[in-house]
Amino acid sequence: MRLYCIDDLTEDNVKRLEATFDANGMKGSMDGMYWLDIPESLYTDEQTAHAAQCGPYSLGIETLENGVRMELLVRARNIIRCSCVAYATPEQRLYAIEWLDSALREQDIPA
Repeated sequence: MRLYCIDDLTEDNVKRLEATFDANGMKGSMDGMYWLDIPESLYTDEQTAHAAQCGPYSLGIETLENGVRMELLVRARNIIRCSCVAYATPEQRLYAIEWLDSALREQDIPA
């Protein structure tokens, strides 16, 4: 699995990140799991074609005891297996990494 990981965070830093994720409505069905939605403008042609049946498309984020990790696999939220589920394109990856880095900066979390 391709991942973007931030480690060596304090417990307080992780809790502040979780509060940011909660405030943005990103909470998943399990504790410590969140979804970062990919903007439709960044969908691939196939994701756009499948959006009505398979979408929305998101990246999974998991908070850990001392960090956070974001999967770089774009998942379809309404189906598990489909050809539209794929690793993030360079544009999607850049969006997601910049979003998470921005969340760290906004919470004044050094990483």
